[in-house]
Amino acid sequence: MDQLTKANINLHAILRNLKDLCEMDKESFSLVKDKILTIQFVVKGGVNGSLSFNNGKVSYENGVYPCNIKLYFTSAEHLNAMFDGTKMPIPLKGFTKISFLQNEFKKLTDRLSYFLKPTDELLKNSEYFKINTYLTAYTAFFALAEIANHDSLGKINAKRVPDGVINILAKDGPGLQLIVKDGHIMAKQGVSDSPRAVMEFSDLKTVNDVLNGKSDIYTAIGEDKFGLKGFIPMLDNLNKLLDQVPAYVQ
Repeated sequence: MDQLTKANINLHAILRNLKDLCEMDKESFSLVKDKILTIQFVVKGGVNGSLSFNNGKVSYENGVYPCNIKLYFTSAEHLNAMFDGTKMPIPLKGFTKISFLQNEFKKLTDRLSYFLKPTDELLKNSEYFKINTYLTAYTAFFALAEIANHDSLGKINAKRVPDGVINILAKDGPGLQLIVKDGHIMAKQGVSDSPRAVMEFSDLKTVNDVLNGKSDIYTAIGEDKFGLKGFIPMLDNLNKLLDQVPAYVQ
């Protein structure tokens, strides 16, 4: 496992889920409904992300932006250790707002972990099932993009994916797109009007089963629950990138 790749995934694929979590989960929304502030995550080596709260609306952006709280990490390993719960960040700004990190923000990230680590019993609840499926899908494909751009094997596979846009969607669920250009992949919510290729799941259950390891793409194809359309060579190496995701996201 490459620590820099994992750091990018932790920020740009996992932490960014707080945006969608607060839109879908009332309890999460209530934690930040009155908060207006931005947290800047700065990792030595160039990994940066900004998480903003505006009266319950959450946004995440790659890069450096004006902030109220700045958290510094001496390395990618340091950031990853924080996500694992074994190390603390170094606060450079916002000492008077540390209570937010220790209370509301911690509860919010705990809530995110709750939805990203399902059990069979939890998945029986329809609301939990929907939120887990959406967040798992966003995590998987945003992580795929980070693997394509940073992991050594991922870069090799990404260079073999022809340029264009790949839509990934479920008929009753989330939709997103992967934009491929010169071996670089960018994930984005929402589908393109002019994709070069499409991966389509028949329903949310198929998305959940595949991404939670209860089924696989080939079984879903055999059961007519997953389809590929358009320029199929774009999808060959995409599956290889998707296979790398579980090593980074557990």
